Amino acid sequence: MQGAARWQDVGWRLRASFEAVTRRTEDKPRGQDARGADAAMSRYALGDEAAFGEVYDALAPRLYAYLLRLSRSEARAEDLLQQTMLKIHVARGSFIPGAAVAPWAYAIAHRLFIDGTRRGKREVPQGAPDDSGPQAARDEGASADELVAAQQLGARIRRELGKLPENQRVAFELIKQEGMSVAEAAAVLGTSVTAVKLRAHRAYQALRAALGDVLEMEGVEP
Repeated sequence: MQGAARWQDVGWRLRASFEAVTRRTEDKPRGQDARGADAAMSRYALGDEAAFGEVYDALAPRLYAYLLRLSRSEARAEDLLQQTMLKIHVARGSFIPGAAVAPWAYAIAHRLFIDGTRRGKREVPQGAPDDSGPQAARDEGASADELVAAQQLGARIRRELGKLPENQRVAFELIKQEGMSVAEAAAVLGTSVTAVKLRAHRAYQALRAALGDVLEMEGVEP
């Protein structure tokens, strides 16, 4: 009964997190979120059942946004998020208290996406939410023209990202969009730090060749 109740609660949190993703205009500092998630997951791994809610609230919005960018499908991202949280629950005993939970959780989400894709469940890209435009467009003082320009620029960047080999695109997104270190991205992808650096650099070079000085304007450094 406790398990059923917990996953009923997960369903409620799932719906709430999707609404939060669409409403959110400004995140808390990433470091603050990470420390809270790490501490909560450590408690959960050690048997504190109540800590699951904190783990979910800290991870779900970021994981959902990541899975949405990968799958380009809200329905699939929702399903993958729930599978990811279930995997985290089942594997909580293998989590090392004191370790960083985000790379571990992202690795689970990434594997689930890859496994589903290999089973022929890839969705046709429908166009993801525009989160690639310049920061100026997200400022309250942005003009209508600036907003339109930002949306167009974001669409261009997404199109060029979509042309990259998947391993390069994912490495670039983990580092530049998810704010992970190269070592954390390597842990997610199950490869070496050197390989991730090379993939991200190649992605950057390809984007720079296609978009000229746009990346420098957007603060995207190699």
